[in-house]
Amino acid sequence: MRIAVFGRNINTVFYDSLKRLFNILHLHRVDVTVYQPFLEYMRSEINFNPVGVTDFSNHNELRNVDFFFSIGGDGAFLEAISLVRDSGIPMVGINSGRLGFLAEVAQKELEIALENLFDSKFHLQPRSLIRLENDAGLFSEFPYALNEFTVHKQDTSQMITVHVEVGGDYLNSYWADGLIVSTPTGSTAYSLSVGGPIITPSAANFIIAPIAPHNLAIRPVVIPDSEEIKIRVEGRGERYMASLDYRSNAFGSEVVMKLIKAYFAINVLQFDNQSFYGTLRNKLMWGIDKRN
Repeated sequence: MRIAVFGRNINTVFYDSLKRLFNILHLHRVDVTVYQPFLEYMRSEINFNPVGVTDFSNHNELRNVDFFFSIGGDGAFLEAISLVRDSGIPMVGINSGRLGFLAEVAQKELEIALENLFDSKFHLQPRSLIRLENDAGLFSEFPYALNEFTVHKQDTSQMITVHVEVGGDYLNSYWADGLIVSTPTGSTAYSLSVGGPIITPSAANFIIAPIAPHNLAIRPVVIPDSEEIKIRVEGRGERYMASLDYRSNAFGSEVVMKLIKAYFAINVLQFDNQSFYGTLRNKLMWGIDKRN
């Protein structure tokens, strides 16, 4: 078995668990390769040098990898997507902090999760992505998002107008601070914070949700992910911001952006004792009220 490990700066409370993780993998004779900046971070900041590991620095070096571990929060998981890409390598999110819908393996569950992995007590859950197409070269190196695509104002306090077409039909011109187009995975992220619905990871949908719309009658819309979405932005400012998950680029009003479903999915590994609905209850603290 060969496992790739990715991470960034992690909480100090996770240091001991991180060392346990590598020790368990070593005892099971797992071939481990670590993202080179994270390996340097462990050596310099944690004073920990895992035994018998190699390193990698880009997606081309992830050959013959069976599983990809992302250590951190959801932000680290989203960053790791640009390394996994369309390889189909199953991803495991290990949470070194607090809230995390993608980094589902909690610190206290680490040993049980590894046992389940070695015993093949898991299944794969494909997660769809958004692909951005444009003539301005935005995000040309990796034009994909697992959570959401967002446009918003940059250099003015004035609202912007976001013109949207779906499947060639005019939908609306949103007068707002911005607009989010979310995948099912992103429905529990930025989209949720602006009143968007929660949809299950297997749903074949996109969510179009305005950010602080001027018209209170405007609400998020759920559409089939087979439809192409075309977006154009105008306003008093000369530059606007477009984001794919954690990455952002500036653009002008002449840029027309098209969003389609990506041709590949990300395989998220889910253990047999986990479920999306259980994660919702735990992460959103449903049922905390004693009346429930």
